[in-house]
Amino acid sequence: MSISLAVISPKAPPPPRPQPWSSTRIIGHVLMALWIVAGATLLWYLASNIASPFVLKYWSDYLDGIWTTIQIVVISLAIGFLLSLPIAAGRSSKRKIFFLPAYAYVYIFRGTPLLAQTFLIYYGAGSFRPELQNLGLWWFFRDAWYCVIFAFSLNTSAYQAEILRGAIQSVPKGQWEGAQALGLSRPIIFWKIILPQALMVSLRPYGNEIILMVKGSAIASIVTVFDLMGETRRAFSRSFDFQAYIWAAVFYLLIVEMLRQIWDRLERRLTRHLQR
Repeated sequence: MSISLAVISPKAPPPPRPQPWSSTRIIGHVLMALWIVAGATLLWYLASNIASPFVLKYWSDYLDGIWTTIQIVVISLAIGFLLSLPIAAGRSSKRKIFFLPAYAYVYIFRGTPLLAQTFLIYYGAGSFRPELQNLGLWWFFRDAWYCVIFAFSLNTSAYQAEILRGAIQSVPKGQWEGAQALGLSRPIIFWKIILPQALMVSLRPYGNEIILMVKGSAIASIVTVFDLMGETRRAFSRSFDFQAYIWAAVFYLLIVEMLRQIWDRLERRLTRHLQR
């Protein structure tokens, strides 16, 4: 006598119940529709003006401004990263002689506007012109380009130091203890084990800092540096055409989106061993 066992398949989940059209849902759909209409209108406007006299006259100036903006952001971020390493080490130190200066540095540059810092360096340096000339540094502070790079580097180094400090502290202490049990010295443990893991954790905050620097670079135009915003202001002062600022906004969006795509791919590449 054979007994057959029937395999009972689980029942499929019931279909989701339709949500009622509440006032919040209606407002959300209306706002989304307005955004779609506004985006389509902007695309139509840009497409219809792609060959306008304004674009044909100033497109090369915009390209020069974009290149200047990219240079400012890349150089400032690179210098800021180098400065952030000792600052983050000082912020993490238990000795007051290292902790207090690093804390004051981060507190000042994160607590004051970048615009004020740029003005203090560019316009304030003129008050010390004789002293700077005696030190042979006046050639640096009289140039708006160098002042912008200097101010931006100091500002972003404070933010990058906090990003790096938080990432280092997120690494489990067992990493230190395990490496010390193997007889490794603290500098080797930091540079070979702790820092690479901390950089993995800080990838996303670093991406946000890059985007903020791109948008903050528009401050350079106020001190006579003709970046993207500087060229936009010059084009508007000559033509009084409001599309000058529309094209500037579009170019900033393109730069930010390009950087976001690059950073996302870099993050996926570096963290592929952590993805499941």
